[in-house]
Amino acid sequence: MNAMTFLRLPFSGTTGWKELQKRQFPIPSLAWLVVLPMSLLPPLMLYYAGTHYGNDFATGFAERPWRFITTILFLAELLTFFVMGWLIHAVVNGQEELSIDYHDAYLLAAMAPLPLWMASLVLVIPSLLLNALVVLAALGLSCSLIYHGLQGLCSRDEDDVVALSATYTIMATGVLAWGVLMAVVWAY
Repeated sequence: MNAMTFLRLPFSGTTGWKELQKRQFPIPSLAWLVVLPMSLLPPLMLYYAGTHYGNDFATGFAERPWRFITTILFLAELLTFFVMGWLIHAVVNGQEELSIDYHDAYLLAAMAPLPLWMASLVLVIPSLLLNALVVLAALGLSCSLIYHGLQGLCSRDEDDVVALSATYTIMATGVLAWGVLMAVVWAY
C-alpha cells in the first residue's frame, strides 16, 4: 500500500480498505507493530510538554506527577485497543445489515486512533489553543476512519445509514472513554 492510498483511508470507503483486509495482519501483530509504538507517542509527548513548558502551557501544568500520569495513559491506550476491537465487533454484528469479523474489527481499532496519536506531536509547541484545535481535527479524522472503515470492511447492504449509526455508537463510546482518560490526566 502506498502513502497516498493510506492518506485516503479517512475519505473513502473503497480505497485501501480491501487491500488492508486482504493482508490479514494477525491481531497480535497489529498490537505489537502498530498500537504499541503509536501508543507511546502521546505519553512521551505529554511528559515532554509537562516537564519542559511548565506553567507556560497551562496554569498548574508543571506541578503534575508526569511519570505516573503518562504511565497510566500508556496502559489505558493499550487496554483501549482491545476494548475497542471488541466493541466494534459487538456493535456492528448487533446490526442486521452489517457484519464484521474479529480480525477486521481489530484492524479498524488499530487504524482509527492513528490521527489522535499523531496529533500528540503538536505538543512540541507550547500552545494550548493550537493543541486543542489539532486534537479536534484528529478526532474528526478518527470518526471518518471508523465510518469509511466500516464501509470498506463490513459485509453489508448498501445502506450507509446503518454504517453511520454504528460509527456514532462506536465514537460516542470512544469519546466517552477518551474524556474519562483526559479527566484522569487533568485530575492529577
